[in-house]
Amino acid sequence: MYHFVRDLRNSPYPDIKGLSIDDFRGQIEYIRRHFSPIDVEDLLAALDSPQQALPPRALLLTFDDGYRDHCDNVLPILADNGLSGCFFPPAKAVTEHEVLDVNKIHFILAVEPDKTRILASLFALVDEARGEFPLLDRDEYVRRLAHPGRYDTAEVILVKRLLQRDLPEALRKRITAELFRQYVTDDEAAFSKELYMGIGDLRAMRDAGMWIGSHGYDHYWLDSLDERSQEREIDLSLEFLREVGCDLGTWVIGYPYGAHSDSLLRILRARGCRAGFTTEVRVALVGRDDPLTLPRIDTNDLPKRGDAAANEWTIQLQPRGAA
Repeated sequence: MYHFVRDLRNSPYPDIKGLSIDDFRGQIEYIRRHFSPIDVEDLLAALDSPQQALPPRALLLTFDDGYRDHCDNVLPILADNGLSGCFFPPAKAVTEHEVLDVNKIHFILAVEPDKTRILASLFALVDEARGEFPLLDRDEYVRRLAHPGRYDTAEVILVKRLLQRDLPEALRKRITAELFRQYVTDDEAAFSKELYMGIGDLRAMRDAGMWIGSHGYDHYWLDSLDERSQEREIDLSLEFLREVGCDLGTWVIGYPYGAHSDSLLRILRARGCRAGFTTEVRVALVGRDDPLTLPRIDTNDLPKRGDAAANEWTIQLQPRGAA
């Protein structure tokens, strides 16, 4: 699972969390030496029929969020190596030229090294809204949410959870937009066009042999929505895939934030979704895992150039029969 792949050192946002182009190229070299890269068609065939065995150490490359990085930096490297990838662009970012709230949060955090300053601005805006929304005390939000994650400090997790999930949606959007204006830019449309691929880019990716999958419409935590809202998210994303020119008889989804629920899985099955990709960090066991809740290994779990632990990684994460 990949997100940003860019020349971080020379980027206006060198602290954005992503992979450098050189490290991505190094990982592709490592993958070609130690694994058997497959495409989505190979995976779907194996999911449909136990007799359709995958090669040893099968590995599928996936890329979330539809960044321009993927057509500018990823596609040429994959093409040079004869590889295919599966790309999950969120429809709204591509069609409406809005910056997703998740990305606004990424760039707010990337431009301001002092996370306590961001939290002070955030909680000041929360306090201004206490007459409009039912809100918890500041200390209670801290107690519930400020716990370090796999890659983030407690302060960063607190910012992310408040703005991605735990504040009321209308307030989340208002505060995120204001912090983005304060810390990053007030020209959201121009920023969006630089950040994400367009419809033409995605069609070109598809024509080059890449697979384009659903990533929802608004990039919501899909498990936080009621069933009708989940249906709307999926149906709008399918309209988008149709516009890109995808075959809706063989469509797949990458869940934003990895979030899914029983009601969402029922909707996906009813609409013929063939596979779903989570953010659970584990090797997928074809024939045992539910095809709609496949785990993925993060790029950060893969050795970079010159990593002495490369062989250890291979042994730890590749049980027999895994993909």
